[in-house]
Amino acid sequence: MDNLDSSLIRILGIGVVIIFLASYAGEMAHGQVIQTESITESTLTTNGKTETTLKSPPPSAISPTINTSNSDLCTFGVAGAIQTQILGISTGTQFTDENCERLKNAKTLYDMGMKVAAVSLMCQDQRVFDAMMHAGTPCPYNGMIGDAAKAGWASDSGEEPSSIEEDESILNDKDVQTGAATGGIGALLALLLLL
Repeated sequence: MDNLDSSLIRILGIGVVIIFLASYAGEMAHGQVIQTESITESTLTTNGKTETTLKSPPPSAISPTINTSNSDLCTFGVAGAIQTQILGISTGTQFTDENCERLKNAKTLYDMGMKVAAVSLMCQDQRVFDAMMHAGTPCPYNGMIGDAAKAGWASDSGEEPSSIEEDESILNDKDVQTGAATGGIGALLALLLLL
């Protein structure tokens, strides 16, 4: 058995040597030793876009201030403004109330003791003139009062205050001017809306 064991060991040894030589010969045929390669390619692309939308109202057209808060003034202000996304326009003006001025002047004259002058000033209004005549106390005429003033007014009607019809014609002229200004503002508004 010794022979059998030793022959078996030889066969195994020869088999190991053959396997070793075969693997060595295979490596030599390729010319390389076993080699492991690992290649990693990475491309990182970052694109960022930030967009901010600001929604705010357009600047405002502010009407000019016309201070008429003083109660001693006989004026009043009118102002207006129009604003679109592109253009803004504002304007203003003031008007004088002549009747208010007449009342304040007459009161000032009366307070100064000049009662006839105050009444004469009030008589420049046709309504007051007619009321004084109907009441039997005519307006002063060239420094005369009472019956002498009545006779003076009867003889010289050229200095009598203007009639209501003449006042209405003046008012109609002012209405035409107001209408023209309103039409101009309307046309401007239409133009702005078309922009």
